[in-house]
Amino acid sequence: MPENKHPFYRLTPEFVMDAVESQGVCCDRRLFALNSYENRVYQVGIEDGLPLVAKFYRPDRWSGEQIQEEHYFCHELSGHELPVVAPLKTLEGRTLLEHDGFYFALYPRHGGHAPEFDNLDNLKILGRLLGRIHAVGAVTPFTHRPALDRQSFGTSSVRLIEEGFIPQEYRASYTALTAQLLERIDTITAEAGQLRNIRTHGDCHAGNILWRDNAPSFVDFDDARMAPAVQDFWMMFSGERPRQLAQLDSLLEGYREFNYFDPRELRLIEPLRTLRILHYTAWLARRWEDPLFPHTFFWFNTTRYWGEHILQLREQLAALDEPPLELF
Repeated sequence: MPENKHPFYRLTPEFVMDAVESQGVCCDRRLFALNSYENRVYQVGIEDGLPLVAKFYRPDRWSGEQIQEEHYFCHELSGHELPVVAPLKTLEGRTLLEHDGFYFALYPRHGGHAPEFDNLDNLKILGRLLGRIHAVGAVTPFTHRPALDRQSFGTSSVRLIEEGFIPQEYRASYTALTAQLLERIDTITAEAGQLRNIRTHGDCHAGNILWRDNAPSFVDFDDARMAPAVQDFWMMFSGERPRQLAQLDSLLEGYREFNYFDPRELRLIEPLRTLRILHYTAWLARRWEDPLFPHTFFWFNTTRYWGEHILQLREQLAALDEPPLELF
């Protein structure tokens, strides 16, 4: 698709400021694109006021009902005095806005830096907050947003890569490895037993947590889904097994002050990591017609990339057979 035919090409500075000004404010012409790939996000200067952050949603990814459900969840959490950066409401109480075919939302600007997950005290603080977030998330389910499952993150991702991206020389290895990975995920999930899905942040990595004045705030609930609680844990763990065990212990020490954690969910960490790996590769493939993606992820869809991806999948297959993390 030619660059000027992608829907986001319409997001010129004038378009963005017109959308923001449609909400009754006056822009001061200062506009900065912020780091975002799935959507487009801008910091917009406001005359006689603090800058706002305008988030324009990728067309045809989420329905209006699904985006609104994300917004409701954020405001529900904020209403429980949890540090969540929620979209601003209009005088009529709306958070999901429209301008010339685009859904968008306005947010207050919130500064901060990524947390240090190697700091065990930080993990205890994050654990407390996640315990409270999950207590709210467990009250009611999402109605419109999907669950994080093997079909959407695994099977459909593999099918997309097989049908249009994987080079012929890697096809047999990719097909065999992904079949084994999905089979092992099914086995592990069955062994873990029936586990509860709740509303989760869904993408709880360092880039979606802002740390300021020794306190975190959670941002970007764009990937919020129904999932087991451990989905919001495992991306905070790194290093060798002893280090991960210490990180888990610190996080759960805080978490269990406010919520119960089912230890069976620890068995799902590597299956969830596997699904994320498969989904991430398919996400790059699905977005390859967005001009920003070939420019930013230039290493994707090269012979070297696929060779390294096959190696990564082999390593992940071995990881699925390792004993899961255990509570102290």
